[in-house]
Amino acid sequence: METADVFARITAMPQRVKAAIAAAAVLGIIVSIIFTAAAHAQRAALFATPLHAEQLEEVQERLAEWSVPFTPAADNVFVDARRRNELLLRLSIAGVPHAHVDASSDVLAKLGALTPQAVIDAQTRDALSGDIELGLRGVQGVQDARVIVAPAKPGYFADELSRDASASVRLQLAPGAQLSPQAISGIRAFVAASVPGLRRENVTIVDDRGVALGDRASNEDGGDLQRSLQSALDGAFGAGIAIVRVHVEYDPRALTTHEVRRAPLSAPPIATASSDERYDGDGKRYGHTETRTDRGSETRDISATLPAGRISRISAAVFVDASRGVDLAQVRALAAATLGLDSKRGDNLAVESIGFAHTLQVKKDGWWLAYGAIVPLLPVLALAGAALAAVRIAMPHAASFARSCAERASLASTASAVSGVSPASVRGALEGEPAHAAAAIISALPAATAAAVLEMYPEHERAAIVRRMQRPAPPLLADAEQFIANA
Repeated sequence: METADVFARITAMPQRVKAAIAAAAVLGIIVSIIFTAAAHAQRAALFATPLHAEQLEEVQERLAEWSVPFTPAADNVFVDARRRNELLLRLSIAGVPHAHVDASSDVLAKLGALTPQAVIDAQTRDALSGDIELGLRGVQGVQDARVIVAPAKPGYFADELSRDASASVRLQLAPGAQLSPQAISGIRAFVAASVPGLRRENVTIVDDRGVALGDRASNEDGGDLQRSLQSALDGAFGAGIAIVRVHVEYDPRALTTHEVRRAPLSAPPIATASSDERYDGDGKRYGHTETRTDRGSETRDISATLPAGRISRISAAVFVDASRGVDLAQVRALAAATLGLDSKRGDNLAVESIGFAHTLQVKKDGWWLAYGAIVPLLPVLALAGAALAAVRIAMPHAASFARSCAERASLASTASAVSGVSPASVRGALEGEPAHAAAAIISALPAATAAAVLEMYPEHERAAIVRRMQRPAPPLLADAEQFIANA
């Protein structure tokens, strides 16, 4: 069907039908506009208060990492209003953004020409602490830090003691993070190098629990040694063949030893001493002679200080799966070498073979994978099948209804065109039309005009037209006519 025919049929429709179609089109446009406006995400400021530059950068990096669309502003971030609460919760769990810390640039900008020197010193010290805190936030595993610096204080009077510079660092570790001794030593060196005159031993590092980091306490588990031994056994004999537990005890005492050794410079002894005592009774004389000889020596003065936290004892237990048939002697030798056990220190290693509890794993073949992929799609497939069945059932009726409407519109247009014209003109207009169309048009004509038109048809065509004029209308066509009349 060409476009001209479609427009012609639309034009020939009754006024009520065209009004109904126009109203439906306008309603569809309004619904589309409302749906588009509702689907468009409304933007809202993520934070109620303005952010500083470093906070804004931190939030933007985290949102970009989560693939969350946002619109940056000068001091805030605009996101989808429907996701604002969710994003605020995720950021708070992640500890973002950190609290603003005044760095050296912020503090120096506040100083004026008339600021007292004591205030300048205090603010400079606070700025130095802020710089250290910002630097520690970049350490892996450290979520936040708080630094307090106490400057050195010399003793000006005889009864006044001098005090060296010191620093206290409180670290907030990320969930599940644990700093290695090397990382703690690096943090201590970083803080000591940031403050003039500060020595490493005067830097105290604690975590959120108040436990000093770097100063090992007794009964602390040897996590690093345990992981090292477990990985060694897994690599040598296979994963799941052994279970390792390591307990390390540390000595909290700090010991200082002082040893002086003298070595002779030659083969004879270092020093000799002799004593000679004489007594003469008749002469009433007494004599006492002592002789000492020192040939010189080499003196070695050795002083050693052992800090607190040294290992005092290691206890390890290795449980081997008896079903694997592994040589326990090899496991014992590998464990002793990996842990660095020392018998003089009292280290203990136990290696036992026991039966492990094995759980049967269900084998998942290709049919299982196919079942797992199909089951979630069953509701969608059922709905799609029901929709296709409904369309297939309703399609013939809808097509018949549309065809009846189109025929009725065409017949009404033809009837209006031939009304008031001569029978010959009507016969010419119906030339080539099928019998049912001619019957419908002739039925709408006056009786005299209809009889004259029928007389112009051949007998066989006239009989077919009369037969269709006498046929009752089907229910669907009657409903369609009623629908068009009511429209």
